[in-house]
Amino acid sequence: METAAGYSEATASATITSAPLSHLSIEVGHFYMNDLTNGEDRIRAQFKEVKRRLDSNIGYAKDEFGPKAKVSTCFLIDDYFGPGTDPGQIIGKLLKAADECGMTIDYLAREEGCFESPVYVDGVATGARIPLAEMVASWIVPEPILRTTGRRPATDVSGWLCNGRRSSDYDTVQAMRSGEYRPAEEYGRREHSIFLDTQLWAVPTKKSRVRADADRVWACPFLASVWQLMRLDLLRYHGAPVAQPQLWPASDDSGEFTWPKAWRDMPAVVQLNPDAHPFAAYRAVSILPRTYVSIEHAVEVILGHLEIDDEVIDLAVRSGVKDGVTVPRPVSHRLEHLFVPETWAGRATTA
Repeated sequence: METAAGYSEATASATITSAPLSHLSIEVGHFYMNDLTNGEDRIRAQFKEVKRRLDSNIGYAKDEFGPKAKVSTCFLIDDYFGPGTDPGQIIGKLLKAADECGMTIDYLAREEGCFESPVYVDGVATGARIPLAEMVASWIVPEPILRTTGRRPATDVSGWLCNGRRSSDYDTVQAMRSGEYRPAEEYGRREHSIFLDTQLWAVPTKKSRVRADADRVWACPFLASVWQLMRLDLLRYHGAPVAQPQLWPASDDSGEFTWPKAWRDMPAVVQLNPDAHPFAAYRAVSILPRTYVSIEHAVEVILGHLEIDDEVIDLAVRSGVKDGVTVPRPVSHRLEHLFVPETWAGRATTA
């Protein structure tokens, strides 16, 4: 397996190739693994509300890009924090609920695939894996902090990233003597600060719900950042797009699928609908439970600190010109979120 540094060097000298893009990618909800294992009512309740918002967004896309607008749907499975669950049971329950709500999921992605993406050649797994999380972590450029004591470790050591200056960054011998307190401060603020300090990874413990051989436990916002880069076609390995969808054929005429016993035996992204428009898109919208507001805030902070290859961004911009789509260069400007209230997501508060 190549290191992130090796990846960067290889990509810098490789020809950057493109992947087909839809106008819009719509993420149709998200569940924690315990939501997926504890019955179908919660899944069905969320999908009913997601379906209305899905239809509206498809309508918006057609209004903007014409009746032949290319829209694809996707769903991210939380297998990174639930690797011991049964794929067949989980996916079967998920697709059944989606079908009952009249919703088609074109692509099924795995959260562990945002950590390591299996490599496929002509639809066959090679056994190699691309360390996506490590690669994206190597692109992080933290804000430079001036006039500090140096007591706080750098981001690549601490695993923490913030959008400003921590209150502890003001600590000096003089300040400690005077007892002066300075609050945290957001960079680029207007009238007030909204300061966020987000954890990117942690050292695994015995209670960690990830693989036993992991040397880091990647945080949900960081894996979600990799996921959004994947959806926007901004990840490359030796110049080629990574985690390309692999068509998963139905096992019989009824359309039923047969799934492996372990999540790791599946591609990072599975194509369920053979007639689907491309997985990656110029723009992406995620329809999520409102509990994900803080996570998506952290995702925006992380994306804002990534140094993404200019040539990869240029490729999307040029492709957009050909398709009549204006593609903004800042990654977060290509993302949109709709948050489903908790009562609609099957989590109504009881007295």
